[in-house]
Amino acid sequence: MTRRVVVVMLVPVRWSPPGVGLAAWRAAMAEDVVDLLARLAQAEAAIATTPEDRSLAEEIVWPGTRIYEVPAPTVLPVLAATAADGFDQAAVIAADAPDVPGMTLGKLLRPLEGKSVAVSPGGPSGGLFGVATSLPAPEWLIDHDLDTASAQSLRKAAPAPGEVTSTPQWRRLRGPADLATLDPALEGWENTRALLGG
Repeated sequence: MTRRVVVVMLVPVRWSPPGVGLAAWRAAMAEDVVDLLARLAQAEAAIATTPEDRSLAEEIVWPGTRIYEVPAPTVLPVLAATAADGFDQAAVIAADAPDVPGMTLGKLLRPLEGKSVAVSPGGPSGGLFGVATSLPAPEWLIDHDLDTASAQSLRKAAPAPGEVTSTPQWRRLRGPADLATLDPALEGWENTRALLGG
């Protein structure tokens, strides 16, 4: 049986809605993503954090969930740690997408049966929502953060562009324009919803 893990990366957050403190906003979004992963049947959940954010990770983690401490919020050290833990496949996703549906995560992992790397673009604000790979990660996969990387930048490093496949995008909440796209009808994201006044 294939062992899969989805790791929530505590990415930097530089914007919050008016009247909402940055730390509280970041914590609410990350907690909503972690809560979603705790209900996933097809993969285990984990959190990746820098030493500076360790207290936030411990605040939002579910009992028994792994916390991977990495020097910077980049993907390769997380993939190395998950490989060392015996996982066969890993996805690293951004913690600032509180309303992401579980099926988006499934679509990120599904192509790994035939492709080396799958990426989900981060929507209009750019970057990636997530990246997934079989483990150990391909030697050609460059280290990158989710804020500035793109499918194109990863394809440039691949031996063939087809080794990196794109899955449906999911936008991250990185600015006022992204906030306007939240769908109140979607289930979940209770902590973020509460900060926005329900």
